[in-house]
Formats: sequence, structure tokens, C-alpha cells
Amino acid sequence: MWTTGWRDRAWNRLSEPWDVLIVGGGITGAGILREAVRLGLRALLVEQRDFSWGTSSRSSKLVHGGLRYLAQGKVGLTRASVGERKRLLEEGPGLIDPLGFLLATYKGDRPGRWTYKAGLSVYDLLALQWSHRHYSAQDFELLAPHIVGHGLKGGFRNGDAQTDDARLVLRVIAEAVAAGGLALNYAAAEEVLQEGGRAAGVRLADRVAGRTAEVRARVVINATGAWADRLRGQVGAEPRIRPLRGSHLIFPAWRLPVAQALSFLHPADHRPVFIFPWEGIALVGTTDLDHHRPLDEEPAIAPEEVSYLMAAVASQFPSLNLGPSDVIATFAGIRPVVGSDKADPSKESRDHVVWEEGGLLTVTGGKLTTFRLIALDALKAARRHLPGMAKPSRRLPVLDAVDIALPSGGRLDEAQRRHLLGRYGAAAPALVAAAAPGELEAIPGGRTLWAELRWAARAEGVVHLDDLLLRRVRLGLLLPQGGQAILERVRAIAQPELGWSDARWHEEEAGYLDLWRHAYSLPVDAGHSTTFRCVHAI
Repeated sequence: MWTTGWRDRAWNRLSEPWDVLIVGGGITGAGILREAVRLGLRALLVEQRDFSWGTSSRSSKLVHGGLRYLAQGKVGLTRASVGERKRLLEEGPGLIDPLGFLLATYKGDRPGRWTYKAGLSVYDLLALQWSHRHYSAQDFELLAPHIVGHGLKGGFRNGDAQTDDARLVLRVIAEAVAAGGLALNYAAAEEVLQEGGRAAGVRLADRVAGRTAEVRARVVINATGAWADRLRGQVGAEPRIRPLRGSHLIFPAWRLPVAQALSFLHPADHRPVFIFPWEGIALVGTTDLDHHRPLDEEPAIAPEEVSYLMAAVASQFPSLNLGPSDVIATFAGIRPVVGSDKADPSKESRDHVVWEEGGLLTVTGGKLTTFRLIALDALKAARRHLPGMAKPSRRLPVLDAVDIALPSGGRLDEAQRRHLLGRYGAAAPALVAAAAPGELEAIPGGRTLWAELRWAARAEGVVHLDDLLLRRVRLGLLLPQGGQAILERVRAIAQPELGWSDARWHEEEAGYLDLWRHAYSLPVDAGHSTTFRCVHAI
């Protein structure tokens, strides 16, 4: 799909008339592109960096039903969330998978057992299932070995889900493109073009070849998340986005062994903190801080956030004696929250909004789980500018059905087959067919197959090495030092597919490793501390 010469072909099409121009290549923009194409619209998506470069590759990887919404009294939103979670689980096995969630309760916790029980009962009723169960302290310790037992009163288990967020974005975009849409990464919307006092297009700058183009559309949708105020400002709107940073630590699973997600209250501020297994590692999160750094810089965890998360881990798993040397990676994402001047960032609403200002439609906020509903709301708002457009419907599947054979000659087990079909959809057979001998084996230390590197380099719009190692496959998060030890094998597979010279490879490799050290490893100051204070992260 994004094969040799695809960027030139895409740029040659930009002068065509478009019904919908979507600026932003995260999950919101991807969802809008997919639904617009379903409605028969000529739809184009542009992204200033790589697809899912921003928040959508740095989320907490959870596809959850919105228990927090229920606690805020938002029953309708919770019902919608659990409904979307159910559909994603049914339609995307191997990409969206079930995840057991344990909620530990300790003496003195607020909320306590009966509040949790009431909330989980309503939660399950809205989901039309009964997945939660209460366990005594003794039984709960069997479900969560190594957990601190002092003061433990027991806990609950309920069902939720997780995903590979960057792969979800790419699959949604790929299905939209296969159905007739166009998507272009590294194309920055530098200026909103206005005609008759309303947005009529954008001026694009190609961050690969240096060219520019003016693109016009009947509707321009700003789906740039934390960057939304930039385009809004060009049509005279006042800033409204409050960027909040959520950071995470990653441990090897053998060092922090958890079989399912565990949520508990941080000892310092009683915010919920979670630890769960993901792609063969253990992920710990998250913080909630105002982000004051420039948005175009790669966000990175701060030393105080490391202390905060390590204090949570130490309080819950003291017997494991975990320290900074056990952390193999970190990542931080910026939440696009609509600000309302609340002192506590965690009190800000996470609801999505759709605004029209100067003819520019902006959609921002919301959760990963409900991306399809957010997309439909945006397109409903666009209808008055698109006479004859069909009414958006929730009845269509979120993801295309995939039930195809893989030509592996018996070299793939069922888990690998499920993995490939979930992440690559209809492209999975071509991926397997392209594999060289030995490439259907897993890369040591993870579940990713060597063949996935070849396919991503060949057909998934990779422009830089970090696109490949941080978003197409997640080796930069899953392996120590960002996978530096296997870069020669990665080079042997990917360099010929990308058509890079030796000089270009060396430049990309140096840039990737520098980026990893800056934004995906521990801050220098954090690595020297062995005592973790329970700092307040909000």
C-alpha cells in the first residue's frame, strides 16, 4: 500500500478536490478518515510527523469501559464505552485482547470495598455481563503474588482490554486507504487557507522532500490533539487546550511478574496507579502533570515522575527490591485536555468536544476506546457543509473482518497467527509471503517476528528509523537500550527495503539511539537514586 514511490503519487493527488481534509494522524484522525470513506466521501488525512507519533503511540495501551466516567455520574458515556470495548474485542482479536483487572483494597482506603462493589455492579450491568468478583485477602494474594500483604483487606477482579495503540491507528488508516482514502505522513499543515471568512483548506509542507502544496476541501477537520490550538488560533479562536503529561515505566516481566493488571491507590496522593503485562513486559503508570515543554519536542519522563512511579512500585512490591537499573524503557504522552482552570489536572474532564470556529471543525479530547464514536460526532457536525452526505451510523463494524489463511507452511503457531491477523489485517498474508528464511521466528526477548520488520520497511510508510522501531514494531519499548544489540540484524533486513545508503543508515541509527536516550530511557538524575519519595505527581 505504501510501497516504493507512494509519497510522490500521493503529493501528485493533493490538487484534486476533496470533501474532507483531516489534519492529524492519531487515532481520532484515523477514525474520521475511516468513517468518511465509508460514507462515500473523498477524504484525505495529513500528519505533520509519523502516523500515531503523538499521544496515540504513547497511551497507557488500555481499551477500557470507563469506570472513572461512572464514578463521575456519566452513565451514558460509560455505556457507550463498554459497548465500544465489546465491539473492539469481537472485531480485533490479536490487536485488542482481554485483560483481567485486579483492584486491591487496603485498610483505610477511600473508596473502599462497598463503593467498589456498587460501582463494578453497575459497570457490569451496563456492559450486559457479570465479570467482577470479590476475593479475600488470602485469595487475592494468590492472584497477585509478591503484593504487600500488610493491611490488605482483599480486592476485586473485573474484565477489561488492552491494545497496541500505534498498530491500532495504522490498521484503521490502512483499511481507510484500501477503501479509497488517502493518508500522508510528514506533511505539516502550516497555514489554514480561508475563503469567504471560513477555512477552505491548508498549505502543506513536505518534511521529507521540502515541497509545498495547497490543498482545498469542503470541510477541514482539526484532529491534532494537543496541537489543536495552533490551527484554531489561525481562525481567531482563543486557546483552550491544557496539555497534560502521563508518563510510564517499563520493566522486564521476569523482574516484575504480573499475570494481569493490578490497580491500587498511590500511598502519597491516593490516585489510582496500575501495573499490567503488555507485549512481554510489565508497564507501570501513570502520572498527570501539566506539560510546559514545547509540543514539538519528544515528551520525556521527568525525574520526579520516576520517583513517584517507583514509590508506587516499591509500596506494592517491597519484596522485589526493584530499582532504577531494572527499568528497561520509559515513555511519556501528552493528553489533549480541554482546560477549565482546575488546580488539580486530574480533575479536568476527559470528554471529547467538537467545535466549529471560522469554518474549521476541531475535535479533541476523549479516550482511545471510543475513537469511532468521536469520529462519528465529528462527521455529524460536518454534514451541514456536505449536502447529500449519508447519515453516519454506529451499526457498521469498527474494523474490517479478517478470516483468512496465512501461507506459513505450519511455521506459525496459533498465537502468532492471531498476532499477525490482528495487527496487519488483510495485509497479513502478504507479510508472511514476503518473509525470508528464518524471519517467521520471534525476535529474542519479545513476540515480534523478524518478518514484521521487513514488511514495515517495505509497505508501511516508514520515513525514519524511529518510525520503524517505536511505532511499526515496538522494539524500542520492549528491548533494553531500544534494541541496540540487534540493530545489525535489523539493518540487514530493513536497509535494502528502504533503499537507504550506508551513510543514510548510519545517520538514522545515530539519530534513533540519541532520541531513545533522550525520550525513552530514564533521565540521568533518576538513575542515581535508590530511595524513592512518595512525591505528589499532580
